[in-house]
Amino acid sequence: MAGGKATTLAVSLFTLSWTHSVQKTEWREAWSVQPSGLELTEAAVKGSGAGMEPGPDAVMRDGWYVWHPKLPPQREISLAASGATPSAWRLCHTGGCTELGATAGDEVLLKPCD
Repeated sequence: MAGGKATTLAVSLFTLSWTHSVQKTEWREAWSVQPSGLELTEAAVKGSGAGMEPGPDAVMRDGWYVWHPKLPPQREISLAASGATPSAWRLCHTGGCTELGATAGDEVLLKPCD
């Protein structure tokens, strides 16, 4: 849901990426939709800095620190647009990409369909 509008995507895998508000460094995550919820399968950051520390098992791959976070499946992911980041979140899947939370105050809720 973005800005009070519901959008349904028939996907089982997606990436979520954004640019950090302070470091201006890109962060991306790979998610899969499972019966137990949304499962974070991989995280990557192009650099490090305040609030952007790579995971303890991170390896450098093509200029990105990449690791596999240990996070239980999530029932939902809540994204709130602060207006401090230089861009919106970008949700990509096999059908293309969508920008989410481009306007300060936008609230976006990602969750699997029932």
